[in-house]
Amino acid sequence: MRALALYKYMKTTDFNYNLPQESIAQTPAEPRDSSRLLVLHRESGKIEHRHFSDIGEYLRPNDLLVINQTRVIPARIYARKETGGKVELLLLRKEDELTWRALVGGKGLIAGKKIILDNAPNAEVVDVLEGAQRLIRFDEPIEPYFPQIGNVPLPPYIHAKLDDPERYQTVYAQEPGSAAAPTAGLHFTPRLLNELKTKGVKRAEVTLHVGLDTFAPVTEDDVEEHHIHTEWCQVTPETAEKINNSKQTGGRVVAVGTTSVRTLESASQTGATLPTSGATSLFILPGYEFKAVDIMITNFHLPKSTLVMLVSAFAEREMILEAYETAIREGYRFYSFGDAMIII
Repeated sequence: MRALALYKYMKTTDFNYNLPQESIAQTPAEPRDSSRLLVLHRESGKIEHRHFSDIGEYLRPNDLLVINQTRVIPARIYARKETGGKVELLLLRKEDELTWRALVGGKGLIAGKKIILDNAPNAEVVDVLEGAQRLIRFDEPIEPYFPQIGNVPLPPYIHAKLDDPERYQTVYAQEPGSAAAPTAGLHFTPRLLNELKTKGVKRAEVTLHVGLDTFAPVTEDDVEEHHIHTEWCQVTPETAEKINNSKQTGGRVVAVGTTSVRTLESASQTGATLPTSGATSLFILPGYEFKAVDIMITNFHLPKSTLVMLVSAFAEREMILEAYETAIREGYRFYSFGDAMIII
């Protein structure tokens, strides 16, 4: 799926805003659906302040809730060099049964260098990529050893220790593969999902394995010069059929998170949603015409990130930035463990 040049002459600074450090959530809300919910009506710009447990009031029977069922892998691994020096691996993407793209912390890790793991298969650097990224090949598949050696990688802006690693997973996480959680889904509880089902809201699953580049700020002055990251996604024939049927029968497609948005739009470039499986490099900017998504549920994103650009394409950029300013003023919590918004 090719990247789309969607808007010209827009500067990265157009998507900047000032966030106080104390607005960054360090721990998740308990229970999950007690987090706050900013409701943004994009036709009028009206804002309401609710809680996530109220979200069913904004959904209708026959609406289709589309969730990303990816599961975060315990991708942070501590290892050592043959000389004894410390090495830290953050597995980003599986390339084949033995090979992973990884962020590598440690000096002198050029191609051919061995990486020693205790009680797990050793590895070798097979290629040096951009920055600190390397291709790492293990002696045997590493996944069976995750329970013993793997650690859930929390974003760098979260400094508090997470007592229960499952709190960085959605309650419906199924398919292992992500380096970070699809955080809009963290607010759902089994009870809330059952309430929506009883109301007549339908559900469909997609998969997009989240890479860390998703959260990286854009450093180029002109957004068109940014090289968008690729992520692996899948829409099954069953899900594609549900989406198309929902459109035809007057239901609205409600995407849970920017990952679901990116997956749905990648599969809908011809108009109808088609089954798809593979890498997407779709770059959604203001000016983009959405083909699948009618309602978006999302968290509050980092300044100058591709995610805040995507959300600004769904509603007007000025409206989003005003909503963010309101959220800061009203004490909403930002980023991965923060509060949510629904854009209707």
